[in-house]
Amino acid sequence: MRITAVTCVKNEGPFLLEWIAFNRVIGVSDFLFYSNDCDDATDTLLDALAGHGIVHHLPNPAQGRNYQMEALKDARRQEVVRKADWVWIADVDEFLNIHVGKGTIPELIAACGTPQAISLSFQFFANGGIERFEDRPVIEQFRRTHNPDIWCDQLAIEVKTLVRADFPLQYYGAHRPFLRKGAARAPRWTDGSGREVPQNFLLAASKRRIRRFPARGARAFATLNHYALRSLESYLVKNARGDVNRAHRSFDDSYWRERNDDAWQEESILRYRERLLAELDRLGALPGIAALHRETVRRHRARIRELLEQPFYRELRARLSALPTIPPPEARLIGRLERGLEPL
Repeated sequence: MRITAVTCVKNEGPFLLEWIAFNRVIGVSDFLFYSNDCDDATDTLLDALAGHGIVHHLPNPAQGRNYQMEALKDARRQEVVRKADWVWIADVDEFLNIHVGKGTIPELIAACGTPQAISLSFQFFANGGIERFEDRPVIEQFRRTHNPDIWCDQLAIEVKTLVRADFPLQYYGAHRPFLRKGAARAPRWTDGSGREVPQNFLLAASKRRIRRFPARGARAFATLNHYALRSLESYLVKNARGDVNRAHRSFDDSYWRERNDDAWQEESILRYRERLLAELDRLGALPGIAALHRETVRRHRARIRELLEQPFYRELRARLSALPTIPPPEARLIGRLERGLEPL
């Protein structure tokens, strides 16, 4: 089975090898990376991996501000996508944690009844009080998260979607595919428990339902672990970089607070740890790859030092460290309940 992962990156160098190795472990056979405006050797490392046949790497073709959507439009023309049996569109801070069998994508597809699309619910992983960047797997460092059925005060949580080659596709979205106009019939499309997705989600009948649906009961076979924050030091770099997918979009305190809910311990993804480390060793043994990874780490640390010389980022670090881990919408809801008021 050919499974192609498609992603956009900007200054993600220290985290590339883990993400590639993890996805190879779960069954991804091919990778299509689009990069833009990198100054931490991300693009150099990807070029070296492409030279070894591990990934395909292209400059982002975007002419406007919407880097991701323009890259996804281009991806449909690329052979590595056209010849794939399944396409997986995700970011390098997102790890597909599969709970069935040995934890591979083919086993997930079989468990869901071989549909034409599978939408997997996010689970946002908190910073967990980790300040320093460490060059070791993200999935073993960050183990605290929110209630899997509730994010902030919402029961509907965003998804990312595996798409089969015969899906009646109009175009790829970052979170889900959109149906071709005039398609003879709707595709079979499930959540991470093999249940049919809600009709309003399938048809994108409402803007509020395009990217999400209720998470309760949707994770029996898989969860999408989203490490959006990582260490506080790395978050400062992410904040300075801005959003890889859209120009002129930065992250403020609300982004951190909404994703830093550490109410639950979740370690099921550690079942992959030994296989991940073995695959990392294989990638690192390829000529030039380990040295380039170390260079991305060196530049990442240098950028952290540079930012912390600036009063703005020293103040941001202190402010984020002091923030409570209850998201503001949840805190407001708790406050209403404590005052004997009904939820809004």
